[in-house]
Amino acid sequence: MEKDEILENEEVEEKLDRQETVKRETNETKISVTLNLDGKGHSNIDTGIGFFDHMLTLMAKHGFMDLDVVANGDLDVDSHHTIEDIGIVLGQCFKEAIGDKAGITRYGTAYVPMDESLAFVSLDISNRPYLVYNCELTVEKLGGMESEMVEEFIRAFAFNAGITLHVNLLYGSNNHHMVEAIFKALGKSLHIASTVDDSINGVMSTKGII
Repeated sequence: MEKDEILENEEVEEKLDRQETVKRETNETKISVTLNLDGKGHSNIDTGIGFFDHMLTLMAKHGFMDLDVVANGDLDVDSHHTIEDIGIVLGQCFKEAIGDKAGITRYGTAYVPMDESLAFVSLDISNRPYLVYNCELTVEKLGGMESEMVEEFIRAFAFNAGITLHVNLLYGSNNHHMVEAIFKALGKSLHIASTVDDSINGVMSTKGII
């Protein structure tokens, strides 16, 4: 095998190191998540909650991540356990996939418009979980998903991923557009923050560790 081919294969293997699968099973939910941070935005989402499937698909597409989610939850109760637990598992998956954080840009910020709505997301892959969430939705449900579960999912994800996350809905009137802008902005911010920059030596911190 030629030297260039060996180097190319090594690069492919290195990229595959940022792919993880995490599973979680409780008396309320059974969830499997596979995440590839160096993907193409492909997704296969089946949570039993159509609107939530749509939002995760958007997040993966605009975050250039490949994402598979299969969930079976107690939807006869409501969507709470299923959505929160997916946030937990996806967060754990992200934390495993990002690894030691060497070379990543660490910070990501995105403004995303969706017609009359505008969302702003800024985050730090800091290993210091924190959430600031300023989003006022005006309906109780979007499809089969309770509106309050947007915040619950994002909190579960941020705290299990070890991310400092600020989510702000600047304005909007159509709740579908508002939530869609939030998830697209989250995906874009994650992509920016997790991108490897060859000019970064080690981790982006004066402490030498994140």
